[in-house]
Amino acid sequence: MNKKRGRPPRDPSSPGGPGTRERILLAARTRLLTRGYTGTTLRAVAADAEVDVALISYYFGSKQGLFSAVMSLTLSPPQVLTSALEGDPAHLPERLLAALTAAWEDPDSGPALRALVVMALEEPAVLRAVVEFFEQEVIARLAEQVGGRRATACAGAAVSTLAGVVFTRYVLRLQPLAGASREQVIHHLAPAIHASLAGPTSPRLH
Repeated sequence: MNKKRGRPPRDPSSPGGPGTRERILLAARTRLLTRGYTGTTLRAVAADAEVDVALISYYFGSKQGLFSAVMSLTLSPPQVLTSALEGDPAHLPERLLAALTAAWEDPDSGPALRALVVMALEEPAVLRAVVEFFEQEVIARLAEQVGGRRATACAGAAVSTLAGVVFTRYVLRLQPLAGASREQVIHHLAPAIHASLAGPTSPRLH
């Protein structure tokens, strides 16, 4: 019996065939480092990897999921934000700080987040992609939750405080913040985030 010639059979555990996921990651990393997060589209990555764009959704779920995979994040910042947004808006600052400190102190997600920060500080192309990622997936999302004319400025100010926690507590390990308990961090810094989200009384940022 003659067998039909054609493409080799696909790996049953991989809809796109052997090596598909790795090709997508390589194409995405190249795009992110040359075009930034804003300039990278799923269709362009799919074309570079020579796969159907639906496979990117299958493997990574979304553009932010693809970015997280490229950067080897086990827990992405938008995931942390999403978990904090659920609940009473009056206690959002406390939840933001609780989610942030939990993610950075987790034995799985913490080292990956720190590695991303270090890499961004050392490589300008990575820094550009990370900055655009945070602007679109974190600050913009938080601004939607805050609402109002000053939403983006308020969200940016709040994220600046959260970034300060990351650098002082987890990257530079400055005292006394590095040695404080999570409860102390939340207690002392939640008021600053409350003030940021409430908006300035002086001329606003543009």
